[in-house]
Parts: sequence; C-alpha cells; structure tokens
Amino acid sequence: MKQNDDFAGSSGTHPAAYRAPEGPDANHVRQPLTLPPDTSFERFQEFMHRIGAIVGPENATVIASDAELQHEDYLDPSKAHDMYYVTSKEYFVSSAVVAPRSIPEVQDVVRLCNEFEIPLWPFSIGRNVGYGGAAPRVPGSIGLDMGRNMKTILDVNVDGAYALLEPGVTFIDLHDYLVKNNLRDKLWIDVPDLGGGSVIGNTIERGVGYTPYGDHWMMHCGMEVVLPDGTLWRSGMGGLPNPKADANAPPHEQIPNETWGLFNYGFGPYNDGIFSQSSLGVVVKMGIWLMANPGGYQSYLITLPRDKDLHAALEIIRPLRVGMVLQNVPTMRHILLDAAVMGDRKSYTNSDKPLTDEEMDAIAAKLNLGRWNFYGAVYGPEPIRDVMLQVIKGAFLQIEGAKYYEPEDMPDNLVLQTRHDTLQGIPSTTELKWVDWLPNGAHLFFSPIAKVSGADGVAQYEVTRRRCEEAGLDFIGTFVVGMREMHHIVCIVYDRKDPASCKKALWLLRTLIDDAAERGWGEYRTHLSVMDQIAKTYSFNDCAQLKLNEKIKEALDPKGIMAPGKNGVWPKKYKAADWSVPSN
Repeated sequence: MKQNDDFAGSSGTHPAAYRAPEGPDANHVRQPLTLPPDTSFERFQEFMHRIGAIVGPENATVIASDAELQHEDYLDPSKAHDMYYVTSKEYFVSSAVVAPRSIPEVQDVVRLCNEFEIPLWPFSIGRNVGYGGAAPRVPGSIGLDMGRNMKTILDVNVDGAYALLEPGVTFIDLHDYLVKNNLRDKLWIDVPDLGGGSVIGNTIERGVGYTPYGDHWMMHCGMEVVLPDGTLWRSGMGGLPNPKADANAPPHEQIPNETWGLFNYGFGPYNDGIFSQSSLGVVVKMGIWLMANPGGYQSYLITLPRDKDLHAALEIIRPLRVGMVLQNVPTMRHILLDAAVMGDRKSYTNSDKPLTDEEMDAIAAKLNLGRWNFYGAVYGPEPIRDVMLQVIKGAFLQIEGAKYYEPEDMPDNLVLQTRHDTLQGIPSTTELKWVDWLPNGAHLFFSPIAKVSGADGVAQYEVTRRRCEEAGLDFIGTFVVGMREMHHIVCIVYDRKDPASCKKALWLLRTLIDDAAERGWGEYRTHLSVMDQIAKTYSFNDCAQLKLNEKIKEALDPKGIMAPGKNGVWPKKYKAADWSVPSN
C-alpha cells in the first residue's frame, strides 16, 4: 500500500524549505558564515555549483547570514544550526544545506563530498531538539536534509504489521496515513512525546515511545543505507534478492525480499547496529514494526504525594515490569515536568531561585497531582485489562496517600489527557509546552541509564537535583521505564537569549556527566557539545569501545566525510582537540 504523492507530508509538520537565490543571482554562490574545514571559498563555490547540478539549485542553500538562523521553533525548525543553542548561536552551523530528491542523488552527493573531502552531516527533519537539532558537530559541514523531499510511506504491510518509510516521514504522517486509510482499527504506531520528528531519525538515535513497542530500535527491521563511498546496502534479509525483482533495475528500485521487514538478522554478522547513533552511512529506507490493535486499552495515573515515595514506587515497578504486568513503557514524572506543561514558571512563583519542597508541594496540591506521578496503560480485551489493573492498583495503593485516576476522572488534566493519546500511539506536540518554563525557553537533556531500583533511582534524583539547584535551575525530570532499566531524562531548561543562563546549563550538563561516570552511570544519548566527554567515560580497557569504533570508521570512511565527531568518533584526519567546544 503506497502513499500517494499528494498525501506525502500532508500533516503540515514539514517546515518550508529555505529559498535558494532566483533570477540573476541564481548562479552566484554566497560566502557562508562558516566554510568547511580546509576549504577555500573558491573551492566551496566549485563544490556548490556541482551540488546544484545534482539536486537542483532550489535544493542547495548556502547559509550566508543570520537571516538563515532565525528558525527557532519546533514546528518550524532550523535546518542549519542548533536552534536551542547553548554555545554561541553561530558555532554549530552548516555551510550549506542540501536536500536530495532520490537515493541516486544521495549517492552522488556522498561521492562528491569524498572528491572534495568536505564533511557531510545527515539529518531527517531537524527536530532532534535537546541534542543539537540539525546542527553539525563540525562547523561548516554540509547539512544533508533527508526529510525535505524524501518523505514517502513506501508500504504498509497489514498482515506483517510493518511499514517501510523514507527519512522525512514523521510520526504524525504515519499515524495520519493509518487513519486516512482506515487501518487504525488494525495497526497502531508507537510515538515519542513529540510527534513531529522523523520515525527513522528517532529510531536510529535509539529514541523511545510508550506503548509495548516503545523501544524503537528494537522494533526496526530492514535498513537501506548509502555507505560513505556511495555504495547502497540492504541489511538482514534485504541482502537476499527477491526472485520477482527486475535484476536490470537500479538497486534502489529492486523489489526487496518479502521477508525483509519480518526477520531482523538474515545470515552472518548482524551489522545494523553500526548505523545507529553512528557516522557510517545515510539511512534512506527503514522498516518499522507496527503494533496490532490490542482489542482494548486503558490509561491511568497514580499520584504519589511525597518526594520520598520514589523509592517505594520503583521497588514496586521492577517486578511488575519484568513480569510484563506493566505492559508498556511507563513513566515516573516529577511534579515540575507536569507543572511546566500546564503553565510557565511565573504562573507558580515570582522567585528567581530554585523552587523549594514546600513550593513544589503547593504546586502539586494546586494541580491535584503528586510529587511523583506514574503514567501507564494496560492493553487487551476487558477481562485481561481488569486483571492487570487489579494487580497494579493493589501494588501501588499500598503507598500511603497514593491515588489512582483514569482520564475521565480528570478531564482538565492536560498531561493525563495527552498521555492517554500518547500511550495508544496517537502523536501530538502538547509536551512542547514545558520548554516555555523560562522565557526564550530551550533545553538540554541529561540522559543516564539507571537500574530499576529504589536505591539507584533516588541516588540519581538526589545528585541531579542538587546539581540543578547549584546551577540556580529547577530540577525537571522523568524516569522512563524500559524492560529492565530506566532512562532518567533530566530536562535542563534555560533561556537561550541569556548568555549567563546558557553558561549555567552547559556547566550543569558537563558536571552531571562527570558525577555520573564516577558512580558508574552512563548516558545513552547526548548533545553535540558533550559527545567527546561522554565517549571518554566509556573507558573500559583503555577505551577499547572507542578504539573499535575508530577502526570501523577508518575502514568504511577513510576520508572522514560522514558526520565527523558524531558521538565522539573522529576520523584520523581530524584531531578532536582542534574541535573542542567553547563555552558561551
């Protein structure tokens, strides 16, 4: 089932493209704010003329002035810089943004970057906010905008319960497609907090959602990747030709094996992982498993009145999650995360100091919430749901003062109503509101992994809250409970227009990374500015992991053109110290 061209991107989530010069100036290449490394302007001009011949001049835009750095909204994201900048606004900036229209054009762009030895930074939509957005790690890289033109839902296989997508397909697009084609009664998608991001982009960054299919990387199946030399590769069962395919057709047009989206592994070494959070290729197609409609659903909220209740709650969660009584990816949210969705900071306090326990208790009482708030759901026919809920309520309501709610009990609770949609795979952008906690709100994520235990959760909470308050910022965070671990997501909200606020946020992030490493906690994902710092914390056996990644990088990308420095992996031709990130 293919998506019609007139439907592609019809959800309105794709931002307008930057306009290329027209008329007499169409052939004039402007001086970029930042040239690519070791590239003269004359060489850059030649490169851009060659790029324009590949993708069309309307799809090749030089970032030449601050006017191209004014996109600072999630719904209209920047394609050229980190719109939630924490260093200088002009630091993480591409020299140009190029938007290919097809897989052969991606291959040609990659080959041209090899010829000119100009670095390339692929991105899907540019909404990887909190981690750097569309910005490159190496200033002056060419931003490869995979989402502007390549945004087709190539197939939805109902019997196999999977979809095959291009990079520009957002969670909203995929959901709307299921609804428009009357497939929502058969198939659900899994969505993260914000639905405007690319399904492929979120998956290869190992993002999470909140249904039983919440581990997006676990649910991918089948990748088509352009390697750093321009070669096209298919993973898993895609390596086996389909007998029905036209062997004379270009490789990207050949019908894939019918089991490509059904079985992850194929034969021999399993290579998919090296294209996750990596700098080893451009993913141009991906299969993603969809959840069969479970035949029933009920979301719920359990409020816990005291800060200290976190310990008891996490001890309750662990056996229920491992035993699959908790079927989905539930969340334990701090009161200020929910409060920030419902109002900005000034709506609760006139103080400019971190909120005290007494003030947070008052906010919780005002909103009829707890200091910690647990959001979950059960799935299946009513008898199954009833049994599951009986066990869940029986466990949590042993905590003194804990209360259980369903969405109809709190129709005005914006967070509960939003989670009710999110936990059944209906995307939204409501959770954007918490970024407005401060004026000119922006955020960084500090994202360590924790054991699902009261002691570990409380320890991470105490360390991160203390450091937040040292920085003069409020602790805003959530524990996202996976199969056997928790992603502890600390939302560092700051005023991006205030250099002092940016400086505090970056100090906090860097300090928390060191604090975590000392305690054996590692982050699973991070912002551009601290990628090197985190890579060095994974230092077992003289940094054997980083050295292996560098060897693979050298083998597949000897000229180092593909996303140099991403997640701390640098090509040999680059010295990481030369690209250290300045403070604001």
